[in-house]
Amino acid sequence: MTMTTDAPEYAQAGEVRIAYQRFGRPDHPALLLVMGLGTQMVAWDDAFCARLARRGLYVIRFDNRDIGLSTHWPQGGRPDLDALMQAQFSGQAVAAPYTLIDMAGDTVALMDALGIERAHLAGISMGAMIGQELAARWPERLLTLTSIMSTTGAVDLPPPTPEALEVLINPFPSDREGYIAAFIGAYRVLSGPVHPVDDAMTRRWAAAHYDRGLNPEGIVRQMAAIMASGDRRPRLRNIDRPVLVLHGDQDPLLPVAHGRATAAAIRGARLKIIKGMGHAIPASLWDSVIDPISRQAGL
Repeated sequence: MTMTTDAPEYAQAGEVRIAYQRFGRPDHPALLLVMGLGTQMVAWDDAFCARLARRGLYVIRFDNRDIGLSTHWPQGGRPDLDALMQAQFSGQAVAAPYTLIDMAGDTVALMDALGIERAHLAGISMGAMIGQELAARWPERLLTLTSIMSTTGAVDLPPPTPEALEVLINPFPSDREGYIAAFIGAYRVLSGPVHPVDDAMTRRWAAAHYDRGLNPEGIVRQMAAIMASGDRRPRLRNIDRPVLVLHGDQDPLLPVAHGRATAAAIRGARLKIIKGMGHAIPASLWDSVIDPISRQAGL
């Protein structure tokens, strides 16, 4: 039986209600897909999820807290990112309304609600950081981790390109057509020139983001959570799950050195550099990501 993906389901994770959708058969091994900063679960494209399900995985995608249809966290206010960045680069502790560990706890609570004892996890960017924290704190809940286009949190790694940094810090317009145009433009930058994401696909994701509901302050709080996580290398050294690190050699947001550093920080991690990939997974590269995730899961 293949689960419907037409409408989201909801699970309570403490104070957070998580919106999620499922693909595939519940009797197959579970794969959690964790999305990146400010990005809703619909950016794990329906067809991408269905293809993973056809490989024999029970795929669960979900909105992280403070984005999409999951609980927003307005009580956290709007963090001062400039002050947080100054604290981070000076080696001081960064305070945030919640942390990546809290978000990893949301993921564990979702597993509990679905009756999933152990799962494979694949995360993109911030989603992989959440997966790293989960693997370090709740290793008994993970079968494998696939960390895609992510990083260790070390501040001495190469910075984004100026164009990618602008995508990261500049808010999108609030009107629907302006938002969609800015979203498409952002993905053109992030994808890089070799394997761009198709504009029609990106438009579909953008329209879904807008229509499901925006939360600009939530994105700022998620950024604060990333900064509060700090340098994760001491925790990454304790991970004892099988880990696969996927990274593109054309990533303008987290250059390929971040992927190499992530693999080097985790004992026994395998590294696969995907030629021409930027900070996105266009349809032309789906198999380059789906194949190693499936092999990592033993399929």
